[in-house]
Amino acid sequence: MGDTGPPRTGHAEQQGAGDLGSEERLLPVVVHAAFFLLLGSSFVRFLTRDQGGARTGWVLGLYAVFCLLYVIGQFLAPAPRPGSAPTVRHLAWLGSVSAVWTVLLALAPSATWCAMPLLFAGLYALPPRFAVPLAAVLTGLVVASEIRVADGTLNPNMVVAPPALAAVATAVLVQLQRQAARQRVLIDDLVRTRRDLAATERRAGVLAERQRLAAEIHDTVAQGLSSQQMLLQAAERVWRTDPDAAHAHVLKAAEITSHGLAEARRFVHDLAPADLVEHSLPAALGALAERESGPGLTVEFRLDGDPGPLPERTAAALLRIAQGALANVREHAAATRAALTLTCLDDQISLDVADNGRGFDASSPPVSAPGRVRGHGLPAMRIRAQQSDGTLSVESAPGEGTVVTVAVPVVPGDPVDPGVRDSREELVP
Repeated sequence: MGDTGPPRTGHAEQQGAGDLGSEERLLPVVVHAAFFLLLGSSFVRFLTRDQGGARTGWVLGLYAVFCLLYVIGQFLAPAPRPGSAPTVRHLAWLGSVSAVWTVLLALAPSATWCAMPLLFAGLYALPPRFAVPLAAVLTGLVVASEIRVADGTLNPNMVVAPPALAAVATAVLVQLQRQAARQRVLIDDLVRTRRDLAATERRAGVLAERQRLAAEIHDTVAQGLSSQQMLLQAAERVWRTDPDAAHAHVLKAAEITSHGLAEARRFVHDLAPADLVEHSLPAALGALAERESGPGLTVEFRLDGDPGPLPERTAAALLRIAQGALANVREHAAATRAALTLTCLDDQISLDVADNGRGFDASSPPVSAPGRVRGHGLPAMRIRAQQSDGTLSVESAPGEGTVVTVAVPVVPGDPVDPGVRDSREELVP
């Protein structure tokens, strides 16, 4: 009852994180592939052009250490997520692999372009304040290596090309890093907003369920207890002077208790009102009028037209409103007569509850004590009417009785037999 369901933020959060995660996993794959491709090509170039002499063994060993250190680092010192601070282990790995590459570069200039994967790894994993200086140092080493191995006239491209490529790569990767960070912030904000919305909807559902429970209790349990109290008080007053009347009051109270117990059980199981289980709305209203009639108050039921089949929710709302209105009549109006009138039109069905009681000023809330608003019967009836897309109005004046009218639209196509007769005129004050 009243279950608004679990919040639905988990799927959106997983989907957003999955989309972002797939993009984040693609760049490392490309960087690793480029590293091994360039490492292999530089190793082949060294074997075909630069090997010879005592340094060959050292260079081969450094190539092996360089490759092994790079691979081990991906498992033992993974790069942090963009926007996160790098770990000490990752910084140590990046420094170690860069130092090995620097020594390798001094011995074998063929390893020059292995700097590009290191450049990408540093730019991708480190904040810009650390990545940009690292890029500048690696680029400077590449330029120095190109100048050292140059033959003849210095080619300007050897000096200009590496810084230009490094600048482009730095700008692109820093921009991508910032975009990824902004995207992550937006996704986090979206997930947080959806979670807050789900919590708000859940709170609204809880409040609506509490309101529904309050209305159900007011219209069933509270009314039954009020009727029993009045009947038992009446029985107590005539217990010695008129035992038969007292016995009749007790029997009536027992009947109301039985009906209230049935209502409570169906209420617990979230079922329709007991009177609507085996009877139509007119029959249920007739039974209600008969049940509410008693010493000092006569309640009549009148039917104008044929309501035809009604949705269970609409019929239950009209019956509950009638119960609430009659409870107010019995407890507050000091009336001797009341009338329930169910009027069926082509496009709506209306219910009037009229009494000849003391009435009140309808422009201000009725009070039962100075400064204290009385009960919540009328607000609960208005809410029931609104939940059925209907309206509720109250007409009253001091000394002139009260008329509560609720009008609910009829679903097009429902068979109705129009006929209008205002019960207010027939109610004798």
